[in-house]
Amino acid sequence: MYQIYVRSFADANGDGVGDIQGIISRLDHLAALGVDGIWLTPVFASPQFDFGYDVSDYREIHHEFGTIGDMDELLREAHARNIAVILDMILSHTSIEHPWFRAHPERYLWSEERPNNWLSAFGGSAWQFDEKTSKYYYHRYYPEQPHLDWSNPDVRHAMHDVIAFWVDRGVDGFRLDSIDGLAVDPQLRDEPRATGTGIAGRENDNWADYWQLEHLHTTNLPQVLDELARLKAAFPGTSFLVEADLPRTALKPYLEIADSAFSFEFFRARLDGAAIAPIIDGAGIHGRPAWALSNHDLPRMVSRWGRPRAGIAAMLLLTLPGWAFIYQGDEIGMIDGPGGPVAFDRSGRDAVRHPMQWDATGGFSTAEPWLPMIDPADCNVADQLGDPHSMIELYRALISFRRQLSGPVEVIEASAGELIYHRGSETVQLNFGAGPVRRVEGDVRFSTGRLSSDLLPPDTGVIVRS
Repeated sequence: MYQIYVRSFADANGDGVGDIQGIISRLDHLAALGVDGIWLTPVFASPQFDFGYDVSDYREIHHEFGTIGDMDELLREAHARNIAVILDMILSHTSIEHPWFRAHPERYLWSEERPNNWLSAFGGSAWQFDEKTSKYYYHRYYPEQPHLDWSNPDVRHAMHDVIAFWVDRGVDGFRLDSIDGLAVDPQLRDEPRATGTGIAGRENDNWADYWQLEHLHTTNLPQVLDELARLKAAFPGTSFLVEADLPRTALKPYLEIADSAFSFEFFRARLDGAAIAPIIDGAGIHGRPAWALSNHDLPRMVSRWGRPRAGIAAMLLLTLPGWAFIYQGDEIGMIDGPGGPVAFDRSGRDAVRHPMQWDATGGFSTAEPWLPMIDPADCNVADQLGDPHSMIELYRALISFRRQLSGPVEVIEASAGELIYHRGSETVQLNFGAGPVRRVEGDVRFSTGRLSSDLLPPDTGVIVRS
């Protein structure tokens, strides 16, 4: 799977902002890469307080991205290339500018006063005073994103109608944004302070303060799984991918219902065999997890670990069972940028959203991009295509080889500098250390670098068949 941050992928109309026609113009790149499908960040009509995660109309396309007709064309063109299309669906909240907020206030969570200590993920209280009603409404994210009350059956019916609208147009599936927070405690009880283990690994998140509380009453309530099961039953031919920032043990019930669920523990882990082993061991036995090393919210893989390690990071990602997600630009080794002269995102995520680099001059737009290019002269698609030592050719080869792998992960050996695991008849060995290690025995099927002896060089991975 390939994640497209729509604003930054390709601009076809020359306004400096990516759009749906731009995606269509680059579908052949994705087909040549070998992906099975694309996930589009939100494309619905929105005032863009949170770049589309604040929806004002679920049945319209945001004007900067195109029209419904453009989306229909994208679906046709993608399907003609055997590429599935998954849309980002936000079920837990809308924009404050959605007509429901005033016409159907009963569809949202309200209180006469600020009832508890719940926090917004983006800072401060999760309760916002509304002058028109003299009441407080709940928002898990920005105040412009009021939370829906899923204890009201009208909300379920309205959202199922939205999904049916897009399924009827040919959409193959949905990434369910922050689905773990869909339902909240009806008693609105205070949340306890988090323990050290609850905060571990999240210190560098842009919303680190949020994790100072243990979110027992605002995430992962039993009703969330009930609503997910209703969705699967109502749309049996549609794929549902869960975004729930939960430990792997808590993800198991989601994997039993949904088609896949992201492992945030995997994303946050150090590139260290001992840290990664417990996260991936046994993967594929219960459900099909979704793995990613970069996305539109969190730092890019290459910026975290450096370009010398990008190859073994790619091998790790693309040899795991389930769904593997490549964030646009990772296939050429893009890094985080400096943001821009204007701060677009209030939570500081501009650095990971710079435009895709198609050629040495950028190739993203004929106009000045909404965020500046980073280093297109040094890192772009055109220069890497056909170069057997390039990152993009490594990704293409790994995606092709991935189709030969089967079975769950069985970790054989793990230390800070090394990770070895089985996938069926194949053995994957990754050397994260500073020096060479003895290579596992067997016929070499794939390697991320040159092998000249029975030693595996540092920052190199190999796949062998025993």
